Amino acid sequence: MPNFFLDNKDIRFLFDYFDIRELAELQERNTPNGDADYLPDNIDDMVDNYRKILEVIGEISAETIAPNSTQVDAEGNKHNPDGTVTLHPLVQQNLDRLAQADMLGFTIPRKYGGLNCPILIYTIATEIVSRGDCSFMNMFGLQGIADTIYAFASDEIKDEVLPKFALGKVTGAMVLTEPDAGSDLQAVQLRADQKDDGSWVLNGVKRFITNGCGEVLLVLARSEHEIKDGRGLSLFIAERSSAVKVRCLEHKLGIHGSPTCELVFNNTPARLIGERQRGLITYVMALMNGARLGIAAQSLGVAESAYRLAREYAHSREQFGGAIERLAPVAEMVANMSVRIEAMRALTYETARVCDIENNTNRLLERNADTLAETEKKEFKQRSRTLKRLNAILTPMSKYYCAESAIAITNDTVQVLGGSGFLRDYAAERYLRDARITSIYEGTSQLQIIAAIRGITSGVYFDHITQFEQKEFADDKLTELKSILINKRTEIQSSVEFAKSRGGNYIELAARNLVDAAVSVLIGHYLLGQAERNERKKSVANLFITQNAPQITTNCTKVNSGNTQVIEQYQLLTNP
Repeated sequence: MPNFFLDNKDIRFLFDYFDIRELAELQERNTPNGDADYLPDNIDDMVDNYRKILEVIGEISAETIAPNSTQVDAEGNKHNPDGTVTLHPLVQQNLDRLAQADMLGFTIPRKYGGLNCPILIYTIATEIVSRGDCSFMNMFGLQGIADTIYAFASDEIKDEVLPKFALGKVTGAMVLTEPDAGSDLQAVQLRADQKDDGSWVLNGVKRFITNGCGEVLLVLARSEHEIKDGRGLSLFIAERSSAVKVRCLEHKLGIHGSPTCELVFNNTPARLIGERQRGLITYVMALMNGARLGIAAQSLGVAESAYRLAREYAHSREQFGGAIERLAPVAEMVANMSVRIEAMRALTYETARVCDIENNTNRLLERNADTLAETEKKEFKQRSRTLKRLNAILTPMSKYYCAESAIAITNDTVQVLGGSGFLRDYAAERYLRDARITSIYEGTSQLQIIAAIRGITSGVYFDHITQFEQKEFADDKLTELKSILINKRTEIQSSVEFAKSRGGNYIELAARNLVDAAVSVLIGHYLLGQAERNERKKSVANLFITQNAPQITTNCTKVNSGNTQVIEQYQLLTNP
């Protein structure tokens, strides 16, 4: 029987490589169980349970989600005249199969019927589901909405809504974007008005809403009409009703199984999540960080599907008297795809692990604030700040690197298949169409670069790198590779100082080159750590580091040139 967890040696290696026991202990200590039907006996039981969960997800993805994907892509979902949406029957079948297996409510505490999994386990599951169908991940991945409800909503809302997510009775949507407020969410204008009885209603239009036809809508709206920036926004929960109409389903290049809706709110009843005016600044930023990690995992899944198709085709397709994988240019493409996926996975999984530690540190601090000694409280607060700064770099780096890599890998898959890759006879063209959105939604690649560069210029990135440079290896080859990374880090550091000396505009101009270089060094260190535990990973680390080292130098050389022609001569170069 096919299984997308059991057939992936790298995922299974990383499951054992990371300290899952530490994450399990943190997760269990900081979330309530209530009257849960199942409680693990000990930490080892929890880790074993995580593995079984991933096996079930791997089976469902291989046996149900993947086989359904071609037909779902061809037919899509249905927009009804009454402003509702009917999901494709096979999309609904995917959801039903997951619900029957109790595979929804991944990170929801057991108190509400959830699985209480760490973010790392959820990230692995998201990759596996995305390998089955990139578009269906948007249904599975929106479980992150439940995290926001759990973190910020009232007990009344949590008790009412979270069990429905865990049972698969509802799906959700992040209702943020508007026709004139895309990446710039401070410009959101959808109105939230409080009535005399204290209740709220929403009025306005939202656009590009993934699964906007879902039953539970988290809506960013302007509650303080006189405040025009992000401080005037609050977060609300609304339910699907006749007061919310789907005006249309967007016709898209890819991810056809994911309904992307334009919504019209007409005096829609809503309830406030948390406090007024913290909608964007606190709640949506937390929601977006989780979503961006989810897109990194989605990128991994579709890249893995594409790579496997390319690998199989290159092995079986014969030209010039043998398999085309014997041709050096083809072999180079396929090998680089494989290594790049392992690099993506190293970065994404490490980011998820750090997110787990940050989240549980914050929960521990909140739950025990009154009992901790002042020195302990100070220590926890400092750790929380450090982890927050680190995640502010890792999350955009992961989303950016994985999205851009997925597009490159799916594009190369079409190339490996040649004319066949351009036809719908193979899934290669669908993988490319589906992957293309990953660098756009939940914050474009350009916005991720701007977010990541702040941590590089502030020095947080270099503080993080230091711990890897101090690591000693018994293997001379790994020591040699580490020396290459240290040298490249010094090049990056010098280029950062040069960019800072030229001012803010130049830093933004140089940001992509600096972030690309910084990501390569960071992933190189992650792969060296893995190589200590796995002989094959030495070859992976060697190829990744030695191939990227010249490109790091090239990126730094571009920064050090000080060339600002594209800004100074923009009108001339682009024509009036």
